[in-house]
Amino acid sequence: MKYGAIIKEIGRGAKGARALDAATAAALFGDILDGTVPALELGAILISFRLKGESLDELVGFKQAMDARTAQLAVPAGPRCVVLPTYNGARRQPNLMPLVALLLARSGVPVLIQGRHDFDARVSPFELLAALELHPAADPAAASAQLAARRIACLGVDQLLPGLDALLALRLRLGVRASGHTVAKLLDPCRGRSVRVVAVTHPEYLERMDAFLRADRARAMLLRGTEGEIYANPRRCPEMKTYVDGEAAIGVAAETGGAPPLETLPGTPSVADNAALIRAMLAGDVPVPGPITAQVAALKALAEN
Repeated sequence: MKYGAIIKEIGRGAKGARALDAATAAALFGDILDGTVPALELGAILISFRLKGESLDELVGFKQAMDARTAQLAVPAGPRCVVLPTYNGARRQPNLMPLVALLLARSGVPVLIQGRHDFDARVSPFELLAALELHPAADPAAASAQLAARRIACLGVDQLLPGLDALLALRLRLGVRASGHTVAKLLDPCRGRSVRVVAVTHPEYLERMDAFLRADRARAMLLRGTEGEIYANPRRCPEMKTYVDGEAAIGVAAETGGAPPLETLPGTPSVADNAALIRAMLAGDVPVPGPITAQVAALKALAEN
């Protein structure tokens, strides 16, 4: 592949750049995941996509390249597996992503948490998971066994798609996120048996991901996440769209008004305090926030129907 010709098309800036067709995007992203793109060209490609944004055809192509390389897990008979990506971690409030996972697993819905963490300014979700005795599986086979035994498993992206893990690690050198952070949320390790939860931070990505999930004929949930994580904001419920074979519906309607503080949600808790809060909610000693209850119910319906 002639990378210079591709850079010439995508590297003209936000207004002058041209989008790649899906087939070219798939071939290019496949080379990136395989580690065959030279460093100079790779940097130019990543920054070009960072500036212009990914088109629908490019996202479709990137996903095709990932599907061809992503390890697959065995999902036990019954409901589909809810796939929860975690790539951010908490910054100013408790991270309730594990609460969503544990509530689903307790109701019999298998859950796979997948991701990585390299943000020094945020609390690692994997530290929080470890405090809740949820440790990353050694490999996809071990994660499949955990799903069968406990209905919940955690797996690093390095075990699911090593090329994507290497791409994400470049953020520390580039200083900014790139396309890998966008498509990591679309990873599907249980194709045909999954419900993917896609959380975005910036409003424009809601439109972009909505178009993709329709084109991908996905079974998924799309929402504006909390501090980049997949759980609904407990202070003000966001709109949560659900997708069945690409057909979109409003799974949970958005609340209007402000986002007042909740006495049960302390600011910037330690890992131990965050884990204790989740345990208290699971035990019924502290009420589960309404938006989380609504999100879990919507995901359960997607997984079971």
